[in-house]
Amino acid sequence: MRSASITAVVLALGTSAAIADESATVTYKSLSPEVALQAAQAALKQCRTDGFQIAVAVVDRFGQPQVMLRDRYAGLPAADAATRKAYTALGFHAATSDLAKSIKSGKMDSGLGLLPHVAMLGVGW
Repeated sequence: MRSASITAVVLALGTSAAIADESATVTYKSLSPEVALQAAQAALKQCRTDGFQIAVAVVDRFGQPQVMLRDRYAGLPAADAATRKAYTALGFHAATSDLAKSIKSGKMDSGLGLLPHVAMLGVGW
């Protein structure tokens, strides 16, 4: 009788663990390297057309760089700034210029710009 009870408890625990594992599975979409590269190339081309020498970064959904292109005359901090801005836009789901406006207007705390890997256009730290 005792072994039957232990077996029932083990089976019940095993079943709930299996159910928890299935519900813990996450599916997400991810850009292919080819699409990320095309997006970065399009942004670089537009900036060249507009007269800017810049760096462009595309990060994945976890904020890790997937593609980074730096134009030949872009400044020394351009690559780091591009990666940080892409990370910031991803994390806040907003353009960094919009975030800067929210900080300047007082809608967002100015300390947000001091977080690691965060960069916002026009805040002036």
